[in-house]
Amino acid sequence: MVDQDDRPRFARSEQLQRRLHEVVPGGAHTYARGSDQYPEGMAPVLVRGEGARVWDADGNCFVEYNMGLRSVTLGHAYRPVLDAVRAVLDGGLSFTRPTELELTAAEEFLALVPGADMVKFGKGGSDATSAAIRLSRAATGRDLVAVCEQPFFSVNDWFIGALEMNAGIPAAIQELTVRFRYNDLDSLREVLEQNEVACVIMEAATAAAEPAPGFLEGVRDLCDRHGTVLVFDEMITGLRWAAGGAQAVYGVRPDLSCWGKALGNGFPISALAGRREIMELGGLRTDEPRVFLMSTTHGAESVSLAALRAVLRAYAEGDPIGTMEERGRELAEGVNAAAREVGVDRHVTVTGRPSCLLFATKDGSGSPSQPFRTLFLQELLRRGVLGQNFVVSAAHTREDVEQTITAAREAMLVYRKALEAGSADGFLQGRPVAPALRRYAAPRRIH
Repeated sequence: MVDQDDRPRFARSEQLQRRLHEVVPGGAHTYARGSDQYPEGMAPVLVRGEGARVWDADGNCFVEYNMGLRSVTLGHAYRPVLDAVRAVLDGGLSFTRPTELELTAAEEFLALVPGADMVKFGKGGSDATSAAIRLSRAATGRDLVAVCEQPFFSVNDWFIGALEMNAGIPAAIQELTVRFRYNDLDSLREVLEQNEVACVIMEAATAAAEPAPGFLEGVRDLCDRHGTVLVFDEMITGLRWAAGGAQAVYGVRPDLSCWGKALGNGFPISALAGRREIMELGGLRTDEPRVFLMSTTHGAESVSLAALRAVLRAYAEGDPIGTMEERGRELAEGVNAAAREVGVDRHVTVTGRPSCLLFATKDGSGSPSQPFRTLFLQELLRRGVLGQNFVVSAAHTREDVEQTITAAREAMLVYRKALEAGSADGFLQGRPVAPALRRYAAPRRIH
């Protein structure tokens, strides 16, 4: 068990976090990174990372999971990527005309993606998904978008309008997005039969759900029958399920696919790839009205394209996905075995694809619980483990996994005491975490 005197201290991080709230709305540039997603007084402000470990402003070292919101699959400060970036720095970064690097990066990326003929690069995932929506609307002459009921697709109005946290989105925009359920072909069939839909956008699979037999094939068929563009969001599945994304794993080809996160191993780059006849609507080989397609100042700057090429090389020469799958299996088996030993296996479970693990935290009645989730996060942090889930990278070692299993076992001993007491109250340091995309700042409003 962790000694009281050995627990991490967060005084410097707390001071920095208060300053962040003064100058950055929400205190972070991504809602998932917000301090309200961590136990109060225990939200480390980080200063550096190496491999699968990070250090905070107080000098605490943590084994990190989620790894840059799933963007770092090769590990922090991965040397071959950094070397590739350094090699281009002295040659300048942004130019008035395309570079040979843009061509090479595009060709190498397209060789990875089955069925894609053309690509445009951007910086964030929303660049790509929102461009896919615009292309689909232009290609079909329709306005409505069918969105799968999955967590997140874009920061832009077309998607945010469908969330609870939708202040500032006109009602007219909100009405242009309709929903269907994952692994439920009838729900999609009903949407397409009752509406003129420009595109269906979805993740082919998630950490929480794999496609049922025939589901993705059925989606492809329904889109073809209704003249609807099929868009796969490969932000998480790309370079995590397979180098070629979920479409390479499941054998179903979308018309357009959207990529990001792992493409740059932390460097900012995203991509929209797709069939030539659709992509050319934003080009110079069309007689149709042209689509304004991802025209960005920094979409093709040299640093991120060099990082992309180094990442693709690492995947071609090694087996990062195999390593992530192996470490993930070891972690899931170890934590779930510890839960059984402690007697909380009905309340704490690790599930999902081994390379993209989640943990569930339930109260005494078996219902998902934010207070008990917070308690588990709190006790992991006290034992040197940082993460809102157990998403691994290829840099996680067996030592990292063993430390995490030990930390989880000790955290679950505290968890069991709270279950026996009937509540996490009295075990938590502060208020529970809250959903990141909620309508109001309460219950974690900053006072």
